[in-house]
Amino acid sequence: MLNTLYHTPKLVVIVTIYEDARKGILTSEMKDIAKAEGVDPEVVRRGLAAGRIVVLRNVKRAGKVKLVAVGEGMLTKVNANIGTSNTLIDLNMEIEKAKVAKKYGADTIMDLSTGGNLDVIRRKIMEAAEPLPLGTVPIYQAFMDVTHKKGAGLYMDEDDILNTIEKHLKDGVDFMTLHVALTKELAIKAVRSNRAEPIVSRGGSIIAAWMLEHNKENPMLTNFDYILELFKEYDAVISLGDSLRPGALEDAHDELHMLELIENARLVKRAREAGVQVMLEGPGHVPLDRIIADVKMAKRLTDGAPYYILGPLVTDIAAGYDHIAGAMGGALAAAHGADFLCYVTPAEHLNLPNPEQVREGVIAFRIAAHAADIVKYPDRAMKVDIEMGRCRGKLDWECMIRLSIDPEKAKEIREQYGPTSLKSCNMCGSLCVFLLLEKWRKGLRASQPASPTP
Repeated sequence: MLNTLYHTPKLVVIVTIYEDARKGILTSEMKDIAKAEGVDPEVVRRGLAAGRIVVLRNVKRAGKVKLVAVGEGMLTKVNANIGTSNTLIDLNMEIEKAKVAKKYGADTIMDLSTGGNLDVIRRKIMEAAEPLPLGTVPIYQAFMDVTHKKGAGLYMDEDDILNTIEKHLKDGVDFMTLHVALTKELAIKAVRSNRAEPIVSRGGSIIAAWMLEHNKENPMLTNFDYILELFKEYDAVISLGDSLRPGALEDAHDELHMLELIENARLVKRAREAGVQVMLEGPGHVPLDRIIADVKMAKRLTDGAPYYILGPLVTDIAAGYDHIAGAMGGALAAAHGADFLCYVTPAEHLNLPNPEQVREGVIAFRIAAHAADIVKYPDRAMKVDIEMGRCRGKLDWECMIRLSIDPEKAKEIREQYGPTSLKSCNMCGSLCVFLLLEKWRKGLRASQPASPTP
């Protein structure tokens, strides 16, 4: 039963970064973000004011966490999901994954743990991930905690859910996936549908099962105003989950997918009106030819809310290589306006990833994000590619390895057959195009007149 006393609106006056931006106040945080992104500070302020940029942060950890901005005009960001399952609980491995994700360039980390002491695990992962922002999905803990206490997660009540959300905020979690848009009506339609995979969202299936069991509406929807109050108090970011995202290509953009998107668009508007930072989550599995339309539709319905997508995977048969299938979709989506890519590892659909698979997922999606940024922001993103091209033309291996997105891998492959007597690699040897033309290239450069002194 809802504890109405506990959930009475709080008399806390908070001014969020979103509200500062709307008032025309250019804060030091906005200036720091602009410097890191290589844009004018007004670009950041205007984007925040419009709700088209969010800053992943929680006031509880101010100064400890890197300011990561997601949205219009910002470079594409990459998130790495880690966390225990309830069949494989190895905190040391999850801490190692957090460190691996951080080392290889993830911008944020999400703890999706469902097994073990979830409070301890979350705090340890948060510590290992710093200074990266941390995200969570609190419904997982609400369900598992009640499972341990009462024997079944479906015995949880509204207080269990809301108190878990608040606990995560108090711990300093910077952004959370909340499955608010899944209504009871949509849950009924989903389980009665002929979808290949009716609900593939773990959090969404928990909420759906709870609503169907109790014949009640989604408690996060009925208490959304209170949730907004909480997030405003901590100036954290709500990530509106897509419970009905397609988990198979044949389900992409069906009625259920679209109805939840429309409901999420309404929730985006409510969050903005309450002065709370909000972003939208997206699919899933989507054929290549529909990805651009997906991004444009999400942006249109939400007036440009930051779009956070899982993949999307462009084929269902890449098991073991889903990081490649996801990066293909992610690059196309981000090039056309998606802002935040949630990585997929080679273990997707098969198992809990190990640290090496986390590395592969992060690298694959960093490549996708960078490829997209070359399209969106060539003046900022392409500088390193231009430098790399020049280094290749000079056979400057040290430079090439240094500029690679994964220098360790590049160096390992460069040295895999041992040293060569030639400046070239073993692919072409003495037939290297740069060696074949070196004599004439040098001659032409020598014959060029000196540039006039300015």
